[in-house]
Order: sequence, then structure tokens, then C-alpha cells
Amino acid sequence: MKTLEAGKRIGLKNILFATDFSPYSNAALPYALAITRQYGEKLYGTHVVPFETTSLVAPDYWPGYVQQEEELQREAAVRLEGQIRRVPHETISAIGDVWSVLSRLIDEHAIDLIVVGTHGRTGARKFFMGSIAERIFRQAACPVLTVGPFVPSKHDGEIQFRRILFPTDFGKESLAALPHAISLAEENQSQLALLHVVEQPAAGIVDVEGVTTSLVRRLKELAPAEADLWCDVACVVGFSSQFAPPAERILEIAKERGADLIVLGVRPAHGGASTVTHLARTTAQQIVAHATCPVLTIRG
Repeated sequence: MKTLEAGKRIGLKNILFATDFSPYSNAALPYALAITRQYGEKLYGTHVVPFETTSLVAPDYWPGYVQQEEELQREAAVRLEGQIRRVPHETISAIGDVWSVLSRLIDEHAIDLIVVGTHGRTGARKFFMGSIAERIFRQAACPVLTVGPFVPSKHDGEIQFRRILFPTDFGKESLAALPHAISLAEENQSQLALLHVVEQPAAGIVDVEGVTTSLVRRLKELAPAEADLWCDVACVVGFSSQFAPPAERILEIAKERGADLIVLGVRPAHGGASTVTHLARTTAQQIVAHATCPVLTIRG
């Protein structure tokens, strides 16, 4: 199994912060600011008014509605300016299909990272963690940092990734995220835990010790030996059950280890959607929505 080159930094120059100005979006703002200061060159603060809300307006009222939406855009630009003025930035407000707008901005501004907040609900103007937010972290070609509703509030000066958890199934899509986990761990001189969760059969695994030893050996092969010069690498094996499925075990282990970042590899599925590697689609939602730390997802 090929290992990675240590000391190779992942570039995060252009960062996009997408917001609807809700408390959940605001909780992600300190992460966008902190990452921009440490890694980035420019932060793009973005607010998109979902175009589908126009379907609720009668044609006779469209001119007034458009004028109102344009005013909302101007107000959004002012609010964004106030939120992100402490770092090199650009504010963008638009009306349209949220993912279509963000996808265009990713290409136009060579975005290296998207930062979003989630609340686990859907709604006409609530695009974080409903269908649109999930679409962002499942379809974006660049990494997406999602800050869920159970992540404690922090000021940007308090944010550091000192304990990073990287769950993997050893597949190529999962391992595509490993360079990001190693780069962030080395950059912050962090503890990096490489995790594999075993889905036990109904009868259970008889030789737990033997399975654990074999998997720890495989996990050790993932990180370059010289990575220990920059970060502290640990190998962890967990076992799921009918009472603790993979998502719950990953969340439990993240909490036990005091992780302040989870890094997940994702892969495209049929129809352009994506699933987190070695996890069911709902597992990705569970991890992002219930993690007590931000989750960084990277498509293979």
C-alpha cells in the first residue's frame, strides 16, 4: 500500500463562506475567518436568495418582488461586509438556485474550500443542511467544512485543529481525503487518529484481537513514517453493532478523543449524488448533523 509524502501542504487560498445569516450560519463564520488568516489569501462571503421562492409570488407582484429582492441583496452585502471585513475579502449576493450559484462561484474564483453552517432543517430560505446543504458537501469538487448545530460556539481566535479524526475504509475515495488530514495535522502539530470502524456480522467477530492487530497494521501503512516529525499519529479500530451503527461509533470515538475536526472522504454515486465512503447516505447526514466538531468532506 502506497504511503503519502510527509510535509506536503494542501493549499487553501480562496475560501467561500456561504451564509443565510441564521445563528447556525453565524456559528461557521469564526471558522471561515480563522482558516483564512492561517491558510488563505481571500475570503468570499456569499449570500444567495433561493430562486424557487419566486414560484410563490403571483405574476402581478413580480416587479415589486424583484425590487424587494434587490434591496435584500444590498442589505446582505452590507451585513457580509461587516462580518468579514477583518480579513482580505469580497462580498457576493445573488438570486437563483443556490447550488447553481455556488457551483459557478467555485469555478470563477478557484475556490479551495467552502465553509457552511448547518441546522438540520429545510425551508424556502433555509438552505443549510436541508437538501441544498447536503448537495453542497456531496457535489462540490473542493473540500467543504460543515459546522453543525452541536459544535460549541467559538471565537475565531480560539479555533485550532489539534485533534483530528480520519475515518477510512481503505478505499481510494476515502484515501483521497488523507492528504488533507495529514497536511492539517502537520500544519498544526496535531494528534491525528486514523480510524477504521468494523461492521460486525450478526454472529459477531470471534478473534477481535487478531482483527484489531491486522487493521492497526494497515492503518499504520497509510501515514508516512516521517509524519511523526510534525504530528502525533495514532491508529484506532472500532466495532459497530446493531446498537451502535458506524455513524454512532465514529461520533462516539470522536467525542472520546476530544476531536476538533473530522475528515471524511466522499465519492460520487449514480445521478451525480455522493455518499460518504463505507457509510450509508444517512450516515453522512448523521455525522455532519450530530458531530460536536466541524466535519471536513473531500470528494475522491
